[in-house]
Parts: sequence; C-alpha cells; structure tokens
Amino acid sequence: MHPLGMTLGRLGLSLVLGMAVAAPSAAAEPETYGDAFNFLVAHTKVVQLTGENGERVAICPEYQGRVMTSSTKDLEGLSHGWINREYIKRGAIDKHFNNYGGEDRLWLAPEGGPYSLFFAPGAAQTLANWYTPPGLNEGPMQITSADADPHYRLGRRIRLQNAARTQFDLEITREIHLQKVHHFGELFGSDAEAAVKDGSLRMVGFKTINTLTNRGPAMARDKGLFAIWSLGQFPAGPRTSIIVPYKGPDDPTLGPIVNSDYFGTVPAERLRVNSQAIWFAGDGKYRSKIGVSQPRAKPMAGAIDLENGVLTLVHFTMPDDPTKYGYVNNNWGPQKEPYLGDVFNSYNDGPPEPGKEALGGFFELESLSPAAQLPTGKSILHTQATFHIEGDNAALARVAKAALGVDVKVDDVAGTNK
Repeated sequence: MHPLGMTLGRLGLSLVLGMAVAAPSAAAEPETYGDAFNFLVAHTKVVQLTGENGERVAICPEYQGRVMTSSTKDLEGLSHGWINREYIKRGAIDKHFNNYGGEDRLWLAPEGGPYSLFFAPGAAQTLANWYTPPGLNEGPMQITSADADPHYRLGRRIRLQNAARTQFDLEITREIHLQKVHHFGELFGSDAEAAVKDGSLRMVGFKTINTLTNRGPAMARDKGLFAIWSLGQFPAGPRTSIIVPYKGPDDPTLGPIVNSDYFGTVPAERLRVNSQAIWFAGDGKYRSKIGVSQPRAKPMAGAIDLENGVLTLVHFTMPDDPTKYGYVNNNWGPQKEPYLGDVFNSYNDGPPEPGKEALGGFFELESLSPAAQLPTGKSILHTQATFHIEGDNAALARVAKAALGVDVKVDDVAGTNK
C-alpha cells in the first residue's frame, strides 16, 4: 500500500480526506468506481475531484498524472476508465510501456517516423524496439495547485531525444477540472445540453489542460517537432462502437475519410463509414487503429456501450482550419510527409500477433495538438474534455444525435450502424 494510505478530494473550494471503504474486487475489471477506487488506493496515491451530484474523478499523480477513472454516482457508480489491474498488482516497471490504464494520459508524438520519440536512432521501428520515453512512462508528476483550488495542477520537467538525435528539455503542466452540464453545452451546443438534462440521465465530465514549455534550444522543423497527445483508455465491450464524425462526406477532394492501415487492413465488419460518421468496433478483441486527417477532422468523437448504457464523448482543442498547421505523422517506419498526420485516432486492443497476449480489454480515444515549433521559453497548450453519460440507450441516442450529429441505432451491435 502507498505509505499515505489515503486519498484527497476536491469539491468547489473544500478539501476532504477519505479512505477505501470496502475490500477490493477480485474481478479482472472493476464494475464500480468503489471497486476501482479501493484497488488504486491499495497501490498508489489517489486524489479526487468530486461534484455535488455524486460525480467523482480519480487522479494518480505517481502514474504520470493520469485520470484513472470516474463515476456519475459516487462509489456505487460505474467505473468508466479501464484499469490494468494485473499489471498494477505486479508492481514492476516495463520500459516499453507502463500500461496502468486510465481514461486520460499525456504523451508526446510522433510515435514513429524519422523524428520518432518512441524509437532510438537507427532502430528498426518494430514492436520489439518500441519504448515509451522514460519521462512519460515512469516517475510522478508533482501536485502544484493550492489546497483551496477547485482543480488539480500537476507538473514535471522531462528531457528526451528523438530518432534524429534531437534533444528536448520540456516543462509539463497539467490541470484537471471537473465539468458540469453548462460546460458540456459550451462544447457540444445548446441542443446537446438540453438533451443531457433529461432527468433519467446521469453525467460526469472532466477536462485536462496540458501545457508544454520549451526549456531547451529553439526547435527546428528539420530536426523534429513534437505534439501533445491526449489518450484515454476505456473498457471494451461486445456491443461498443466508436463513433467519429467527419467533414465533407460528399467531397472527395478532402482525401480518404479514414486512415486504417496503422497495423494492417481493418476487416470490413469492424470498420464502416456512412455519411455521418466512421464506426469502429471497440470490443478489445482485434488490434487495430484508425485516424482522421486534417481536412476531415472535427474536434469531437465518442463511443457508445449498448451493453451497459454508457455514451462517452470527447471534445478537444483544434484550429478552425487544421490544414493550415503541421500535424506529426505517427506511422512507424519511413515517411514521405512527417508533418501530414492525423488529428484524431482511435485504437482497439487485441493480440499484436498470433500467440501473443493483448495489452488488455480496452479501446482508446486520442487527440493531438498541431506540431510545436517553439522558441526557448514558449509554450503550446492542448485541452481534451471527456464526458460519460449513463441511461437508457434511446435517451443516449438522442444525446449522440444532438452532440455529434449522428444517428445511433440502439438495437445494433458494434460496427453495424449504417
């Protein structure tokens, strides 16, 4: 157990202390926030944001400041973040990736290519040589916010090298704020706000504001730039579909609607496109990844779990016209266009190859900032807000229509909405 053996929580301007209230669940994946909360408290320090309607958001500073999970209904509510219990229980460090789980973590990109941050100079860009930069993979973020603040601010200094041998010296600041219904409306519109006010629905939301400041030499495009990369891991399910709206369904000049060749071709039954959205299976059974390019991206995406009645929505900062900016290319291996990458990605976990184990039963929703070319002392900021709405599937479909502009057939299984 962590020596503190306690959690910290914030509601408005108040500070409360709490302890685990029940024995940890033996289930492989926690079904309730209380189960997840107790498990995390037994292994690390946990701080919480709490709302007046039962909202809870659990943050683990020692897991690089991840938002691990959240609830709409105090301890008895569903746990919305995927938590890698088996890995955490082992207590070991994996230099490839400390995959603790969590529904919002901060990474930097590019993952692959000539300026990769995940492959050493000259290394073949294969899974065996893939290593998360140590500054993003291990060690705590320090809480720097005041006790009276209604949010948490965390920070750390990291140094890293890319595949072109360029050195970076960066200061990371991460603020985590609870989100309410009016925040949801500001991001998704008044119709979406009205839909989520349905009395049968419950909601929890949080926002991460991620800032990187260059403490080293001025950055140069021909030596490699980086982007802020926000990633969330969520429990996969047999009736879970990832929903990604996109621009220009009838405009072929915008290029491919979806990039789906990250890990080979995605089978047709797992990836479908209609005039409203890209539909991608989120069952955690088949390793695959999709991306949405600069001409096609919208600053929002989501997933619906028809088994458990949960709609997850993310909204992220994006320039009005992202085609006017460079975006790093995360593809592994040689690249012709290192700064012509995706704005949004989604990953579905599964075995990396026959006979190998999957990382776990989760899917990811990911967004990226534009590529940063920062002079010394200058900063870049990227924000991602995550909301979980629980209730009857028909009511969730109405929220999805208002927020994403997408029709959801609630009697369909993952991937078959057309």
